[in-house]
Amino acid sequence: MFTKDFEVRWSDIDANRHLANSAYVNLMSHTRMAFLMAQGFDQKTMVTYKIGPVAFYEHMYYFKEAFLGNKVKVSLEIMGLSEDGKFFEFHHNFYNHKGENIARCEMMGSWISLESRKLTGLAEELMSKFSDLEKGEGFRVLIKEHTREFLKIPKNLYEL
Repeated sequence: MFTKDFEVRWSDIDANRHLANSAYVNLMSHTRMAFLMAQGFDQKTMVTYKIGPVAFYEHMYYFKEAFLGNKVKVSLEIMGLSEDGKFFEFHHNFYNHKGENIARCEMMGSWISLESRKLTGLAEELMSKFSDLEKGEGFRVLIKEHTREFLKIPKNLYEL
């Protein structure tokens, strides 16, 4: 399991003086990018392959509060990956200084071609970086239908 440590900053709290929802999202995003960079998916590599990660959804569950100055640890577990690497599912857990699980997130995403602006699989040399990594309990091989499990259809404000 990959983890990253943080301290709750003044800019991370909301009107209730606890860690804001938007801060949870930012800490998870920072943890994901740190994880990807540790696997060799740095900015240079993504520019070379003309790809970028996109999030389809992030389902958050909150259990306990975190306050200004508190230390939090954010984990990342690989819970799903398609055979071509196009789709990925990560789970994040937030822990306080006692190791108590204060929040959890299930997220799914994909890679997008920065040229075509369409979803794309990973090149073989990038896909191989995932082969030896520890997978979370309940890991699954993703298919396109998994990305539609929570199917939501856009509803435009105005008819075009």
